[in-house]
Amino acid sequence: MNEVDCVVIGAGVIGLAVARAVARGGREVIVIEAERQAGLHASSRNSEVVHAGIHYAPGSLKARLCVEGRQMLERYCEVHGIGYRRCGKLTVASAAQETELLALKANARACGVELDLLDGEAARRLEPELTCALALHSPATGIVDSHGLLTCLQGDAASYGANVAFGTRVTALRPAADGFDVHVDFEPRACLSARWIVNCAGSCAAEVAASIADFPADAIPRIHYAKGSYFSLPGRAPFSHLIYPLPAAGGHLGVHLTLDLGGAARFGPDMEWVNAAGHETLGGACASSDYEVDARRVRDFVTAIRAYWPGVPAERLVPAYAGIRPKLSGPGEASRDFLISGPADHGIAGVVNLFGIDSPGLTSCLALGDRVAAIIER
Repeated sequence: MNEVDCVVIGAGVIGLAVARAVARGGREVIVIEAERQAGLHASSRNSEVVHAGIHYAPGSLKARLCVEGRQMLERYCEVHGIGYRRCGKLTVASAAQETELLALKANARACGVELDLLDGEAARRLEPELTCALALHSPATGIVDSHGLLTCLQGDAASYGANVAFGTRVTALRPAADGFDVHVDFEPRACLSARWIVNCAGSCAAEVAASIADFPADAIPRIHYAKGSYFSLPGRAPFSHLIYPLPAAGGHLGVHLTLDLGGAARFGPDMEWVNAAGHETLGGACASSDYEVDARRVRDFVTAIRAYWPGVPAERLVPAYAGIRPKLSGPGEASRDFLISGPADHGIAGVVNLFGIDSPGLTSCLALGDRVAAIIER
């Protein structure tokens, strides 16, 4: 029996940021990850956008942790040499959408983020290929090398003494006298004694929580799964900013144009609700996830892109990748906030669950890590 202060389940960007923050406080931490490397699911299957924090309800965790997390992430990337660029973003609208655009500007200000309102001519001075009547310019929005960030967080956590057990699944979580017995399928089969369990299993977080003996079922929310596909445009794109349409119902940010650090464009994600039945019950793996991109979806992508870039060379778009986001809101429902559920919320000592950590989870990862570490240190 190996005794540790904290077991973190899931080595995505959130799990590694949590491990880093908890270990930095002097606690012994082990991260358990079913895959053979970090961040193979949502952490590396996204737009790699560092959000300014303009879309979220003022005062919400998403709004506060996004603004705080962006500032922390910018400093972290600078100190550690992680690829990052503050390229800025234009959220575009037609003349008929002016009221919606102004409402977004007011929401951003309430969240502490200032945006510049541009007419179509001013927007085209920034991006000559763009078509719009109005635009909001967010200079603080950026892009990051998510793979470089994952590698750095893992190494940084290790520098504070945290270890990651890859290719290892949790088989049972049982309350014990001073915390939990964590049974894993490492060869030979082993058991850890942990004072704290932090569930950062992403799309499998509800299954992990349900596997904890005597954990209250009413403290586990239903998770909905949204698949988002991306198409890429080979070569350097004729844009230097990210281009976003106005958000759709439910908070979906629409098929937007993002850039990688080399200047190539990719488009997405779209929104496809999927049935995630068949997930591995424990350990944070999502072996049943269908990450194939249906090439036929390009027709809808082209229609969406032409609303702001009529000249998109549709014949050059190619399927890129897809990701699956765990969401607390389902089809037709308003977007919900992050849910960080600790002992004060569910009544079980030594357990912190992170549910519904979708966008802006990547932007907020360091702030989320500090938030969980503060719960453990209370």
